[in-house]
Order: sequence, then structure tokens, then C-alpha cells
Amino acid sequence: MGVTWAGTHSFRASRLVEPTTVEEVQEAVRTAPGRVKAIGTRHSFNDLADTDGTLISVLGLQGRPFIDLTDPTHPTVTAPAGIRYGELGAWLQQRGWALHNTGALPHISVAGATSTGTHGSGVRNGCQSTALCRVEFVDARGKLRTVRSTDHELAAVAVGLGAFGILVEASLSIQPTYDVRQDVYTGMPWEVLLAEAPEILADAYSVSIFTTWTEPTVQQVWRKSGMWLDDAVPDEWRGAVRSPGSDARLTTKDPDALTPQGDPGPWNERLPHFRYSGPHAAGEEIQSEYFVPMHAASEAIEAVRAIGETVRPHLIVSELRAVAADELWLSAAYGRDTLAINFTWTRHPGQVSAVLPEIERALAPFGARPHWGKWHAFDAHAIRHVHPRLDDARAVFESLDPEGRFSNTHLEQLGIREARGLA
Repeated sequence: MGVTWAGTHSFRASRLVEPTTVEEVQEAVRTAPGRVKAIGTRHSFNDLADTDGTLISVLGLQGRPFIDLTDPTHPTVTAPAGIRYGELGAWLQQRGWALHNTGALPHISVAGATSTGTHGSGVRNGCQSTALCRVEFVDARGKLRTVRSTDHELAAVAVGLGAFGILVEASLSIQPTYDVRQDVYTGMPWEVLLAEAPEILADAYSVSIFTTWTEPTVQQVWRKSGMWLDDAVPDEWRGAVRSPGSDARLTTKDPDALTPQGDPGPWNERLPHFRYSGPHAAGEEIQSEYFVPMHAASEAIEAVRAIGETVRPHLIVSELRAVAADELWLSAAYGRDTLAINFTWTRHPGQVSAVLPEIERALAPFGARPHWGKWHAFDAHAIRHVHPRLDDARAVFESLDPEGRFSNTHLEQLGIREARGLA
């Protein structure tokens, strides 16, 4: 069945189905023996989307996006769940519309990104899932079902981890298009970041801080300024200096893979870190990510710095970003403005597995939550401790899929689905 995009997990499913229509998805679910899971662009790093049964790909689902302006105060776009953000973003931009946020990689599907709470950046910007106002999915009996923003189930299924059905269509809130300028700053003193982390992350529409934890000054800060906000673009900023775009090499050796810097441009060509039209991150990596309350940002950063010599030998780079609070039950930003701390590791699985518990111990005092699709060492008890609405989400999943056809070992081990003694 192949592997995840970074090669960190080999799928063990016995069968792969690649439908092109919703009707084919329904038939695949109805006729598949045993358990079923959806699969998209395979950008997860663990076995969250795996099964011992049938994988159903949503990437080939046909259909063009369409914009609904029935309610002029709440315009939306509806698209096949397997569409990639890069494709959808370009389509919207051509028509004068935009999403509120994007992830670093525009190559990820809408279904995969929203189902795992992929976040983008910005203290005023919710994760990708907060744009969802309607989802259409195929249930365990092959029936097409819809959940809307007026339904209480959306709080569970918006970050649904593939735990209840196969997403086939999604409607997202949109807004008029906007321009963003991206600039790189280097040399920010650590004492400035530690004293002013929330303010620094709030200083532009989107801010990303890159570090390897042991360098004498913060490696790089990327400011993505909203042109409509009249965000200033100073040459010197909080002790850092604006650098040429060619300096912005992080997880790739090819600067042409990165989105343009220094000049304003459309949101879909500046908010992602990587160009949709070019090569993106190397792929030969492992990723982990933890989410802590923004009010504890400085303390959490200092806690990781304290074990920096342990982290650094296996690290490519870490990225720190902001995520606005939301009300989605399994979102990493549920109920709190959030600092995301990402680790992009070298492909040294044994060493990475050994260091994760140390990071989690360092971040435990802050109630850190792990990214669902990345490597972590949390068990069901630890997950329950940091996700206060876990039981509510599980109850919705169980009601939508009482036989557990969309469950798997991963979901059961974390307490997201009830254990049924099946693989």
C-alpha cells in the first residue's frame, strides 16, 4: 500500500480503492470487508490513517469548486474533500476570493488538513478546521450524510481524525482576496524573544520563528505582513535585521522551493512556506509538534531551550507559530490561544523516539497537546488529561459509527474510539 510522504510509516492495509465519484466511495464502503479508512496526500507521520482493512483514497474525487454567495455576509466555497490547498487557493485567487489561513505546505488535502487540525499561523487566525461550515461524508453503511455549522456534531467532526466516516466534500468560509508580504529577520536576541514572545508572534498577520535551540541568537523569524493592515516592514525589528530572501533556507537546500519574499503578493503565494508549483520539504524527515497556551509561551520556550543540547543532535529545525483559540473539541487550540512548537527531525527514528518523552516532560507543566498526525509518546491517559472534550468527541464518533468500521488501533490506543479488540 506504500508509505507516508516522508517514509515514516508503511501502510499495512490489505486493499486500496481509488474512486473518482462519491457513488464509488459509497459502493466501496458498502462492499469492503472489515474496517475502512480514508487516505489523502499521506502527509501524516504516524499510523493515524492506517487500517488492516481497506484504504479509500479521496484524491481522485471529481468535481470543481463552487462559490456560494446566497448569504453575502458568509460566503463559502464547496470543493471535493481531496482537493489540495494549492489548487483550491489558486482557483479562489483567480476569482477574487481567499481563505483566512493556510498551512506551510499547500500540497496537503483539505480533508487531511482539517481532520488533523493543521493550523497555519497568526494570533488572530484559527486552524484550517475553523473555516469548515459543512462537511459531507459517507457513513459505515455507505449512506451520504451532512453535518453543518448549525449541528452540534461539527465541533467533533471538524477535527475528526477520520474516526467516523469518509469525507467527500467540504464547504469552507471565504473572504475577499488580500496581499501579503513576507520578510526574513535574523539575529534576534534570545532575551528579547523570551521577554516578548506573545507580542512578537502578534506583530504581523502571520509570524514564524525558526530555531535549533542552541544557536547564540534566534536563527530566523519570518514576518508575513498583511498589506491591508498597513503592517510596517522595518529594516530592524526587536533586535533583528531584515535579510535577503536567499537567506531563507531551512528544511530545503533549494531556495526556489520557498514562497517569494520581499515583495507583496497574493495570500496563496505568501502564507505557505513552500511553493505549490515547486518541490517542497525534503521528505526525509520526521515531525513532532506540541501546543501550549500562549500565556505560557516564554516559559515553554525556555523549558525546551533547557534541554537544547539533547534535542539538537537529531533536529533539522524547530518552528514556533501562533494559533487562535477555537471551540472544536479535538483541536490543539481548543479553548485557548496557542503556541505551536514544531520539531522537524532527521530520519533517525530510534533517537527521535528516545528524545520525545524528554520534550513532553519539559512541556507537561503547560498542558501541552500533541499534533494528531505527527510523532509523540502520549497514551490514552495523557491525551485525556489535556483534551477536556475527548469524551464528548468519542460519543459523537460512536453514534455516527457504532460498529467501529472507521476505527483503528491508533485511535483506540489514544481513547478516541472505544476498543473493540480488533486490529
